[in-house]
Amino acid sequence: MTALTLAAVLLAASLDIESGPKAGEKVPALKAFGLVGPVEGKETDYAADRKDAPTVYLFVQAEHFSRPMARFIKTLDGQVTGIDDKARVVAVWVGDKETFAKTKERLPLVQMSIKLENTSMAAFDGDKTGPDGWGINPDAHLTAVVVAKGTVAKAFAFVSVNETDVRPVLAELKRAAGK
Repeated sequence: MTALTLAAVLLAASLDIESGPKAGEKVPALKAFGLVGPVEGKETDYAADRKDAPTVYLFVQAEHFSRPMARFIKTLDGQVTGIDDKARVVAVWVGDKETFAKTKERLPLVQMSIKLENTSMAAFDGDKTGPDGWGINPDAHLTAVVVAKGTVAKAFAFVSVNETDVRPVLAELKRAAGK
């Protein structure tokens, strides 16, 4: 095995990370500050608001938000209601105290650019590991947690993400929603 091949294998193994709650767990509380969507300008518990409705919760490491990640979110936003008319996306930016203030200013501008219709955007006022009980790995640039009937179906951890990564998330949402 050449040194280059070995380096590629080691890099691929190091990118295989876990993030988010385990399948079968009840959805924990998700208190975040709403910036775009039905709740704007105040804190809410998104998990309590969504109850049993099919939902994809996204946890975005604010420092790693990028155009490819925005394309992932936009593509997911456009296709989620094709699975179930009650299905929605809740995207929560995580970071630190400084990031929280910047995110509160930035997300409404992001919405003006990408014009999401089925996605709420919020900021978590805490650290990179997100709200208690969600088990967010800060090494994952984006964590997608698929939920149906108040239970976690599956969590996906992405170090690099773009619109082509939407397919498995939607497939899991369809399976979990019984469609």
